[in-house]
Amino acid sequence: MTRTPAPNPDQPVRAVSVVSTGTVDIRPQHVRSTGTPALWWLMTTRRWTGPRPINVYVIERHDGLVLFDTGQDRASVTGPGYFPRSGLTGLIYRRLARFEIAPDQTLTARLAAIGYDIADVHTAVLSHLHTDHIGGLAELRRADLVLHQREWDTLGEPRPEARGLLREHIDLPGLRWRPVTPRPVSDPALAPFTAAHDLFGDGSLVLLPTPGHTPGSLSMLVRQPGATPLLMAGDATFDVHLMQDGYLPGLGERAALRASTRALSTLWARYPDLAILPAHDPAAGTRLSASSWGQRTVAESHR
Repeated sequence: MTRTPAPNPDQPVRAVSVVSTGTVDIRPQHVRSTGTPALWWLMTTRRWTGPRPINVYVIERHDGLVLFDTGQDRASVTGPGYFPRSGLTGLIYRRLARFEIAPDQTLTARLAAIGYDIADVHTAVLSHLHTDHIGGLAELRRADLVLHQREWDTLGEPRPEARGLLREHIDLPGLRWRPVTPRPVSDPALAPFTAAHDLFGDGSLVLLPTPGHTPGSLSMLVRQPGATPLLMAGDATFDVHLMQDGYLPGLGERAALRASTRALSTLWARYPDLAILPAHDPAAGTRLSASSWGQRTVAESHR
């Protein structure tokens, strides 16, 4: 876990943290595409990457907490019926990922470990709807759940489970969904992005469309004067250095992935000190700590 404060506590964002709700092993071709069709490498490879974090980013504002993604549900490792088990779909889920989630690695427990109460979360942004990003939904009954309208629409398309979307773990009773559609913007500081959604209207948390991994994938730019800009990238990449070199991850629509990778790289060139924080990059926590936000330790209270 990494807990970091804002350089100026009077600005909209007071602190940024990262917690991990366990770890996941994935296939090397998932991290870096070799150009081989995904179904082929999923069915034939014997290699795993080793444990990678399942990151949730925590933004403290004056009125409470905002999350970017919600991690993986511990029920996915304790409940034998959590994932599909039959047919080709069940086989793909078994071969795609291996999770390790301890009893103290729920979203509520991870937030408590850095001094936060999950009841203080008023907004959670979902980069997309795969299981390792929606696992904390059942713990967020009091929060607005923000995602791209296009991602929400994919739930209604045929056989969502074949595309990694498990409706029974997403569309839970009592949740407050707030789908958004990025609108045209003319902010030169966001170029090359020409559409965005300003989450609170103050420019500090800006949602950017980065489709490819899923049709409605979002990233979030955190920016304010005097602080290192942060780009929470979901699964747009699994390794910042691979993205910098133009390599694509192995799952998703390649043309869209390539366009999003180029857009993020161009934004990175605009902000040379930009800290890019993917969901499963083992170096993301260190990168956050090394930024201008990394000035106090996890043991310090946020109050």
